[in-house]
Formats: sequence, structure tokens, C-alpha cells
Amino acid sequence: MTISMYQASIPVSIRTLTNLVSILEKGATYAETKKIDPSVLINSRLSPDMFPLSKQVQIASDIVNRGAARLAGIEPPQFEDNETTFPQLIDRIHQTISDLNTFKPEQIDGSEERTISLKIGDNTVDFQGMPFLLYFVLPNLYFHVTTAYDILRHCGVELGKQDFLGQP
Repeated sequence: MTISMYQASIPVSIRTLTNLVSILEKGATYAETKKIDPSVLINSRLSPDMFPLSKQVQIASDIVNRGAARLAGIEPPQFEDNETTFPQLIDRIHQTISDLNTFKPEQIDGSEERTISLKIGDNTVDFQGMPFLLYFVLPNLYFHVTTAYDILRHCGVELGKQDFLGQP
């Protein structure tokens, strides 16, 4: 049995982002219940040199949206990165999921060896499609969703491993 590039990218990303929506909803409910200004949570970070929750969500969205587009050989979509509330962050994730749902297997499958060039800082890094997905896109998605989870958990939001993993 084999797994296709589409199966390894789109459904996995949608599931992870769907779980992130639930995590953010719990954060919003926590802020409301505890009478905490939601911006406190949205601007929280684990360390002074790390991005805040809002940026973690934006990067998670960007990495899969742009990753899928690059695997499909089309121009990646751009977001403004101006979300400052839980509803705006949740809407962004819903938009990302909607964008991912437009991809068809035939757009992604066969991209294993497609050359993908990324400008990272002042450097350009070239990947083949499969290493791009497995060693760049998915690890970045998991890192930023995990960090968003960790920020909210650190702030007191009652989250557990199942919130990250989602329902089986």
C-alpha cells in the first residue's frame, strides 16, 4: 500500500487546522469566562524571542496554504497577517481550510520530484517536492500549531493531548 502526496498533505493539514480551530475556540471561551482581555492571550508568547500566539496561527496557515500551492505548481495565496482577535484568527484558519479543499489529488500527486525554490531570508533553498512536504511543510505546521497550543496551555486554558490530536 502506498500513500500519495495529496493524502500526505491536504487531509493531514485540514485535520491539524481543524484541531487548531477547536484550540482557539477554547482560548476564546477561557478569556471570556475568566474575564481576561483576549488580546492578552493573543499577544502571549512562550519566550521573549518567540512569536506571539497570533503569529503562530498565521504561520501555520501560511505554511500549508503556500506549501500546497507550491506542490501544485501554482502561485501561493497571500494573507495580510493582520488578525488581532480570536474570531479573526479562527476565520483565517477556516479560509485556509476552504483553500485547501479546492485542491484535487491530481494537482498534488506526482509532485514528489518537483523542484521548489524558497527564499528564506537572503538565501534561496531548493527542495524536491517530497522532502519539501515531509521535512519543511509538515514539521513547520506541527511546530506552529504545537506552539499555539503551548501558549494557550501556559496561559491556563484547559487543553489536553486530545485537543491537539483531535477525534479519532
